Amino acid sequence: MEERKITISDIERLGPMDIERRSFEIIASEADGRIPEDERAMIIKRVIHTSADFDYIDTLCFSDGAVKRAQEALRAGAWIVTDTTMALSGINKRSLALAGGEARCFIGDDDVAQEAKRLGVTRASVCVDKAASLGKPLIYAVGNAPTALIRLHELIESGRFRPELIIGVPVGFVNVVQSKELIMQTDVPYIVARGRKGGSNVAAAICNALLYQLDGSRK
Repeated sequence: MEERKITISDIERLGPMDIERRSFEIIASEADGRIPEDERAMIIKRVIHTSADFDYIDTLCFSDGAVKRAQEALRAGAWIVTDTTMALSGINKRSLALAGGEARCFIGDDDVAQEAKRLGVTRASVCVDKAASLGKPLIYAVGNAPTALIRLHELIESGRFRPELIIGVPVGFVNVVQSKELIMQTDVPYIVARGRKGGSNVAAAICNALLYQLDGSRK
């Protein structure tokens, strides 16, 4: 059977502000009632919006009270630390600044590179130690490096670091699944994408969903 050729008449004519609204209408329709109608909904919808992947309805896991705890931390001025500059660039800095916080990524810092080389470990794991040394309430968002989650687990278990929330959504194959499960076994609040899927864009989408819930700027 011959496929129908797409023509210009198939393109929806939408203004810039209407594209996102229309996207969420499509998400709601195709999700067919599977998205929970509670504080998790906005986060799940934003992750689907950024990834076009409805699997996150089932794989995005939340510890009890994670969303509420994250919102309380952000209201109190918590910083967001990411494992990649891509995740950092995707976070809405205006919304974060309105809440009194800042966003940071240490992956490109010279001292991080030097320490990683000296220890023979990844820069992402050294970034965790640098973040822990800040002495600030932090939300740690990981979209790429399972070694960051593993180091977070080590510092949590030793009592040296306790983030307000861990967003654990690295994508890939080596130690990705295992590192996420480690975080889910701690008593630290978490939002984790179980399995291999994730990415820096997903990490940023979760951060933004939390921020938009605070300022009510977007749905």
